[in-house]
Amino acid sequence: MNVRLGRVAAEIGVTDMARAVAFYRDVFGFEVVFANGNPVLFTILEKDDAELHLMLAPGYRGPDFNVAHIYVDDVDALYQRCLGIGAVIVRAIADKDYGMRAFVLADPDGNRIDIGQPD
Repeated sequence: MNVRLGRVAAEIGVTDMARAVAFYRDVFGFEVVFANGNPVLFTILEKDDAELHLMLAPGYRGPDFNVAHIYVDDVDALYQRCLGIGAVIVRAIADKDYGMRAFVLADPDGNRIDIGQPD
C-alpha cells in the first residue's frame, strides 16, 4: 500500500478549556486557531509545525502514559521555562540511551507530554 500520510495531531481531554489553553500557550507558545461550541468544547492549537486538539471532557483524568511527544530544538531552554512557571515535571531532563535528551511534564489534567531533542 502506498498511501501518503499527512500531519497527525493528538487529541487531549481537558476539564477546563480556558485553563488548558493558557497552559499550552504559556509553556509552548501555542495559539488557538479554531474553537467550537458555547461553551467551547473543542479547540485546535498550533505553533510552528505542531498541532494539538483539546476536547472538553468533564471528570477526565489524564492516563499514566504519555499522550503526546513533541520534538523541540532547545529542550534545555524549554525545561528551564517549565521549571520557572511551576509546571509539573513527571520525569526530569536526561540524556536517553535511544539518542534523545528528553523530559516529561504533565498538564493541569494530568496529561503527560514527552518533550525531546535528538542528540
